[in-house]
Amino acid sequence: MIFRIDRRTGTAVYVQLMQQVRQAIRMGRLAPGDRLPTAREVAEHAGINPNTVLKAYRELEMAGLVEPRQGSGTYVREHPTVLPDIAGELRRDLAVWAARASAAGLDVRDMQALVAEVMAGTEPTAEETHRVR
Repeated sequence: MIFRIDRRTGTAVYVQLMQQVRQAIRMGRLAPGDRLPTAREVAEHAGINPNTVLKAYRELEMAGLVEPRQGSGTYVREHPTVLPDIAGELRRDLAVWAARASAAGLDVRDMQALVAEVMAGTEPTAEETHRVR
């Protein structure tokens, strides 16, 4: 697994790491029993402090998503996942939506904000609704 850190988002690095692991598990790219890269490997590749990686891994452990194994690393625990066929269908739908949103002038951050609003149950304004169509 390769982590991508975006320092411009304002999101703490350890939170970004956690989000990426959660997403990989959710989408089936990480399966139960898969080993996460070591804190040292992630730190060297991403140019971050190993303690930041360890903090993310501890938080993921507390959430019940991963488990450390003495002397051998951190592994993904058993978990519910999105079925691969459903994930593929959702990915295709999302790609169509993202293309429409991009054509309407939205950038990635606009799209993320829109998704966050939908998930929070916040109704878009008339202007936002018009922009996306």
